[in-house]
Amino acid sequence: MTDYLDLEEIVKDEIVQRIQEGCEVSRIKQKLLSMKKKGDDELEALLKELERLSPNADFPFVEPSTLHEIKAARPKGPRKMEFELSDDELYDRIHGAWLGRCAGCLLGKPAEGWTRWKIEEYLKLAGAYPLQNYFPIVIPVPEGYPASLAQNKCMLGNIEYVVRDDDIDYTILGLHILETYGPNFTTEDLGEEWLTHLPYKLVYTAERNAYRNLVNGILSPYSATHRNPYREWIGAQIRADIWGYVTPGMPELGAELAHRDAALSHVKNGIYSEMFVSAMISAASATDNMEEVIKVGLSEIPKRSRLAEAIKDTVTWSKEFTHWREAWNKVMEKYGHYPSVHTINNAVIVLLGLLYGEKDYEKSITISVMGGLDTDCNGATTGSIVGAMLGAETLPEKWTRPLNDRIESYVAGFNDCRISDLAQRTFSVMKKVQKEMQSK
Repeated sequence: MTDYLDLEEIVKDEIVQRIQEGCEVSRIKQKLLSMKKKGDDELEALLKELERLSPNADFPFVEPSTLHEIKAARPKGPRKMEFELSDDELYDRIHGAWLGRCAGCLLGKPAEGWTRWKIEEYLKLAGAYPLQNYFPIVIPVPEGYPASLAQNKCMLGNIEYVVRDDDIDYTILGLHILETYGPNFTTEDLGEEWLTHLPYKLVYTAERNAYRNLVNGILSPYSATHRNPYREWIGAQIRADIWGYVTPGMPELGAELAHRDAALSHVKNGIYSEMFVSAMISAASATDNMEEVIKVGLSEIPKRSRLAEAIKDTVTWSKEFTHWREAWNKVMEKYGHYPSVHTINNAVIVLLGLLYGEKDYEKSITISVMGGLDTDCNGATTGSIVGAMLGAETLPEKWTRPLNDRIESYVAGFNDCRISDLAQRTFSVMKKVQKEMQSK
């Protein structure tokens, strides 16, 4: 990623971000190109100019970042859903979500950042397309692919546990935050937990810039915006799951918890994606209708946002095309211009897995990974939602047994945990949240 102190690159990335937010930047872009001296003072002045811009009058989207404004801009929805599950069934759903997330993350990790075409090429060379298991090892490793693939601990036959990944670290950290502060935690509490429990060099893009801001005393909401042109990238979306785990049938509350988390490092669609995923996970415990789950998630974000448009487009295209690859072509035609780790293009790849997976765990995660881009994130999010819907007892052992119930994590105090233990702790927090909500 671009270094926080590389001001010229930050300015260039900020220009791209402001274009995506509907601003006219041509004058500032030209000023950067014609600058003879690009010292810190000159570049800081450009950043300040970019910060002062507002979306053009004809920009068709309304994209606030505060929770109050988001609620005012969202469509109607079931803020709470009625369902009947025993405690044993609820635990099984939470356990299924944890296992589903871990297996989906491992599946996508070897191909992180690959295009759909590169994934297809590798799998066809391995005689394993379409994907039906963890990525197989091809010996010798084909030209153009990392030589380290043969030793990769996420490859079929090499898996002994869930190797460390930020997608899983954030889920674990969220659990720790809930255990420490309860559901009334603040965004400031989250910032403190990042500084004390996460290694700086193992967070990326928006999170790394926000972390650096916190170290320098720049707190929320400015931690999300100061020198942070990655504030609508996928980082908040991968932090969504724990808030949905502890709010089954309570999508509004799940989205509110997600907002508090996302606001530390993201704005606008970066925030909405975390709220959307959390609400979907909340809903997945209350209904087995996947389109309803997506509709519930959509009801928690602004109806005139770019993310909402992309979600509705993807649902529409899933009804027009019989195969996910055809819908993928349509999705990428409209949304493929975003950076490969942006929240919008990756969110719709997750949706392709959910819509074409037909509530089949294997089909869902493999479609989301074969779509390319941020494959470990997309496999994890898809696996989490379907795992919450199906429960641990229903997930195929082919995917869960290789995990050996173990997670490697760099969250302080949580290395070499058991997945089942994390699920039990999550269940205990969920019961406390339920009790607190019933008392209100």
